[in-house]
Amino acid sequence: MEDRYRLDLAKEVTLSTPFFEGLPKTAIESALSNLVSRSHPGNQVILLENDWGGSVYFIVNGWVKIRTYNLEGKELTLNILGRGELFGEMAALDEVPRSTDVITLTPTQIGSLPSQDFITLLNTEPLAGVRLAQLMARRLRQVNRRLRLRESDSASRVADTLLFLAEGQGIKGSTGVEIPNLPHRELSSLSGLARETVTRVLTKLEKKKLIKRSGEFICIPDVSALEQMII
Repeated sequence: MEDRYRLDLAKEVTLSTPFFEGLPKTAIESALSNLVSRSHPGNQVILLENDWGGSVYFIVNGWVKIRTYNLEGKELTLNILGRGELFGEMAALDEVPRSTDVITLTPTQIGSLPSQDFITLLNTEPLAGVRLAQLMARRLRQVNRRLRLRESDSASRVADTLLFLAEGQGIKGSTGVEIPNLPHRELSSLSGLARETVTRVLTKLEKKKLIKRSGEFICIPDVSALEQMII
């Protein structure tokens, strides 16, 4: 029974995670042979800054935020990750303590893989290294774009934050691209704006029909129209 559960979990992670796309089935099965799943409630700390990196983590479902603090002690959200994303790979690669906290935003299921199994996969499958490089390049581009907009007006910064989430976690539907409808405090931390400012801008974007909020999701009907908001 346990072996069947582990196989089902490995299959779920493989199908949902772009990192494994194109890798040989035997290599994936070997790499994920020690994969372990854990379920976490919302607002639970998964990793803390300065923890040692013994595992790499794959999100099966749910949402987590990557958090750090500035010199004044203010919380900064660096990224929001969801299904199909991985984290903890940097500490596994350079064998140093972790540089950020990871906290669940919603009930979340996470598969954890021993770091050595992840490193072995990178050493034996060149395509795995390419996939990891692509992942890091995408995240670096996202951070660079957000840094360039730090001096822009509030509408540009909120629009860019929504587009940032759409690029990483957007789900294409019949009415547009859906992203998680995060609490305004999280959007505030991502954009570097006051929560009240974020709320005001979101209301304006909704009135202009550039976004539509409903329950757990924000829908962006026309991504190119929202991009035009960025100055």
